[in-house]
Amino acid sequence: MQKYICYFLIFLIKFYQRFLSPIKGSSCIFYPTCSEYAIIAISRFGPLKGSFLAMKRILRCHPFNRGGYDPVPEKIISSRGEIK
Repeated sequence: MQKYICYFLIFLIKFYQRFLSPIKGSSCIFYPTCSEYAIIAISRFGPLKGSFLAMKRILRCHPFNRGGYDPVPEKIISSRGEIK
């Protein structure tokens, strides 16, 4: 079931990239872009953890942040140092 949720979320992101992003214009200050980051995060960690990482990234994407290279982590490490 999670696989299909991932496919659906990625479909929505690709729809945004193809049809809405060109109208809005490129404004992401990060590489990879926030939408690419979301696709990678959801593919790597599943719909819940991947969406959580994507939302954290989107909230950091604003004019007061320097931006730059910010890849999806290979592993998620909790505040207690545990690998999730």
